[in-house]
Amino acid sequence: AAMELPPDLFPATRAAALAAAFACYRRGGPGRGLALRGVTRAGRQDIDDVGRKYHLELVLEDVLDKDSTINCTAEVLYHLGNKPMAPDVQFTLEGELKDTDEADKRFYNRVKSLEKELVAENIPDSHGHVSPEMEPIHLLAWAASGYVIWQNSTENTKFQLAQIKCVKQVKRSDEYLEFDYLILLHEMVSQEIIPWQMTVLWHPQHGVQVTGDSHQPQHTPQ
Repeated sequence: AAMELPPDLFPATRAAALAAAFACYRRGGPGRGLALRGVTRAGRQDIDDVGRKYHLELVLEDVLDKDSTINCTAEVLYHLGNKPMAPDVQFTLEGELKDTDEADKRFYNRVKSLEKELVAENIPDSHGHVSPEMEPIHLLAWAASGYVIWQNSTENTKFQLAQIKCVKQVKRSDEYLEFDYLILLHEMVSQEIIPWQMTVLWHPQHGVQVTGDSHQPQHTPQ
């Protein structure tokens, strides 16, 4: 049986942040980002020789429209053992997310019609500002970083996308869009800022795929 936890207890909020990142990876894209608004219920159970499972009820908000929220139930299983293994995450959204077909199509067509590949850096800028034309690029990174966060999370971490250092579009001969991102992840427990490279494919019909990612050496500011 799961033991009830106070929803604002750090282990519960860390597990919920992971569930939110995973949900954003699965359901987000250039037209939609999901972020954790809060945890309403949490439970934890130890499963012998397997790991520790969190049962969560949480509220997700739309990154672009903070008034738009959706309830979500999730289970997060952190595996025991010395081999790093991505946690198992399952989630169910209660209700419908806003339709992003139009926004997705607009973004897709805009990038497809560019004369030369898109290149940008420092999103958001030092004032926390994201220009409207870079918002889809930002939301796409938000979703893709959900994959990286999921793959690298433990019970003692809490990652969040801090900034896109740079992004370059990669030319392809098929219908996918491909972007090469260098992002900064903020690990809230250790307060570390971790540079991470990720190669992201996206297509309106097929969602977000991260085809490669790697932890980058720390850049010391010049």
